[in-house]
Formats: sequence, C-alpha cells, structure tokens
Amino acid sequence: MTLFLVYLCMMNIMTFVEMGYDKGQAKKGERRVPEKRLFWFAALGGAIGGWLGMKVFRHKTKHTSFVVGMPLLVAFNCIVVIVIAMYM
Repeated sequence: MTLFLVYLCMMNIMTFVEMGYDKGQAKKGERRVPEKRLFWFAALGGAIGGWLGMKVFRHKTKHTSFVVGMPLLVAFNCIVVIVIAMYM
C-alpha cells in the first residue's frame, strides 16, 4: 500500500510540474507539452495534480476538454484508489 501511495504522489507531482512547464512554454511561444501526455498522466493517477496545475497556473482553463476532463479523471482516480484499497 505504501508503494501505491508513493506512486500516486509522484504521478500528481509530475502532472502538476508538466502543467506548469507547459504554461511556461506557452508564454515563451516555444514547443509545448502534448495535451495527450497531460491527459495520460492524469488518467494514470495524476488527476489531482493536473487539476491543481490548472488552477495554480491558470492553464487550460478555457479548454472544455480540460475543464470537464480533469474533474472526471479526479473522480475516476478516486474510484480506482477506493477499489484498490478494498482489495489490499
């Protein structure tokens, strides 16, 4: 269970950092982080980090796919955590 919690923390940190990096790249007009990667990181356990990144960096807040997708992925992540915790 400890390893699983470490994994979740790392995924959330990575997703948060990627959101911040992408925002910085957008401001500079340089190469961006693909949206697919941001969604994959969120789907693999980093949705809370992605959602916090949206709020903190004010990034992707006008994209409906992110405004709707991130909260849905947070709910999905929560369900997965509950199911895994029940069987551990």
